[in-house]
Amino acid sequence: LDHLHITLPQKFIVKYLSLGFTSVGPDDNPRPVCVICTEVLSNEALKPCKLRRHLQTKHGQLLSKPKEFFENKLREYMTRKKAIQATCVTGGEYARAVEASYKVAKLIAQTGKPHTIGEDLILPAAKEMVSVMIDDKAAKKLNVISLSDNTVKRRIDDMAQDVLKQLLARIKSSRFFALQIDESTDITALANLLAFVRYEHNGEIHEEFLFCKPLLMNEFMVANEIEWGKCVGLSTDGARAMVGRLSGVVKRVKDVAPLLTPVHCSIHREALATKTMPANLKMVLDEAVKTVNFIKSRPLQSRLFGILCAELGSKHHQLLLHTEVRWLSRGKVLTRLYELRDEVRVFFVDKTFELSDRFCDFVWLSTLAYLADIFEHLNGLNLSLQGKSVTVFQVQNKIEASIKKFELWDRRVAQNNYESFDSLCDFLRTEEERIPSVVASSISAHLQGLGTQLRSYFPSLNKQHNWIQNPFVTHDQETIAGLACREQDNLVELSCDSSLKLIFAETHLASFWMRIYAEYPELANKALRLLMPFTTTYLCETGFSALVGLKTKYRNRLDVGSDLRLKLTSIQPDIGTLTAAMQHHPSH
Repeated sequence: LDHLHITLPQKFIVKYLSLGFTSVGPDDNPRPVCVICTEVLSNEALKPCKLRRHLQTKHGQLLSKPKEFFENKLREYMTRKKAIQATCVTGGEYARAVEASYKVAKLIAQTGKPHTIGEDLILPAAKEMVSVMIDDKAAKKLNVISLSDNTVKRRIDDMAQDVLKQLLARIKSSRFFALQIDESTDITALANLLAFVRYEHNGEIHEEFLFCKPLLMNEFMVANEIEWGKCVGLSTDGARAMVGRLSGVVKRVKDVAPLLTPVHCSIHREALATKTMPANLKMVLDEAVKTVNFIKSRPLQSRLFGILCAELGSKHHQLLLHTEVRWLSRGKVLTRLYELRDEVRVFFVDKTFELSDRFCDFVWLSTLAYLADIFEHLNGLNLSLQGKSVTVFQVQNKIEASIKKFELWDRRVAQNNYESFDSLCDFLRTEEERIPSVVASSISAHLQGLGTQLRSYFPSLNKQHNWIQNPFVTHDQETIAGLACREQDNLVELSCDSSLKLIFAETHLASFWMRIYAEYPELANKALRLLMPFTTTYLCETGFSALVGLKTKYRNRLDVGSDLRLKLTSIQPDIGTLTAAMQHHPSH
């Protein structure tokens, strides 16, 4: 031990204050701190020569100051130190403050509010509530939560990137995926391409927002290493730019995705199929819209009509304007006009309007009642095609049901039976008259035309796909003709498995086929390729509604990508991991 050199910690001596130093840290290993500049030195510097050298080099003008001067500086230093300690919180509290700022930023993005609302409203409101419900001391702790607009933007970007990372991992691990895309312009006239993706994850079909970019789909897919070869479906609105044979989006995607099945949005197809109608029905529809516009487009007329409806005790006080781009508009406009037909007739008593006599015309009113009924049914059909997780079989079943209903209603009309049309039936019962033959023939022609048009836009599914919808029923040779011999054998084996039949009755169709993929890979592979594609662009339409709400004329420079992702996604960002990676400081 004689050759070992042990260095013991230096001790602080009170007389060092005359050199401008006090101490911090434990008594057994103190560190000198300058009371002038608050610089902290190492324990080895606790020597008069080193402390004097600091005073000479950093504060040479204070060498001649008396001890009392440094005592005053010490008191100032201790006062500042206590003030800082009084306002400081622990590292754990800072971590919770960062986590809180992430969660508030997530709520701001999900509700589509401006980023400034965190600092302008949410934090002051939270402090007021905590102050009233708990106490002022607890409210002051909220001051360390950073909710400035820049911080909120960074938090949203972090969470959106985390969600995208999770989504990409899921897509890459999925056997297949399908896309639905649509394009529209925002408030700045910028063309945005919105895309949603359908993929398999944990034995279920999931639908998620993929991106909103200025028409750069392939760049996004390549940059994120998403394999086009796995794409089995692409749903579009049927516009020429999307489905053009030579340079449309579908053609270009088909070049890199050989398994692709292009899908024309079934909601758009249904809307197109219902546009055609006999001339006299079209005339009544146009006159109804013109009547509504006469009242609604003039503020004074609209107010007077509202007052009249209120005085008459009507259920509704206003008519509805028609707009062609809204799928459900015609049905709602006609239904409201029919319900307020008596109020409209009274309103036109002292008004000069070329169509005022229509509301005293039995033929015109009976036609209006029929149009209100039929478009109400078509609205119901349209709504049934919307939503998430809709498969091609569900769409086909809804369309087939409507076509058969139209055929049945047509036969009833031929027998003067109008019970299928509630408004028309009530109108005829109230007026105690029979419907004119010209109206009956128009109704019959319209019903036949609807069935023909729907069949034109929605051809019957190939019977060879029926086994996918229900593999447990007996299928004839025509149904299974598209299957190889081994696949037919597997289908027979599957149809006789009673345990799988119970599972089939309790699960979603696509989930069932994913569940048995390991046991029957060939059959499941064919089934999923048909079930995976979207049937509509409904999610894109809802996405554009969210985009319009986010990118207003007051926020037209906003990069909406991150906000839109958090607003539309169902994937939860990993806030715990993001918080742990963040510097726990109130300014962050």
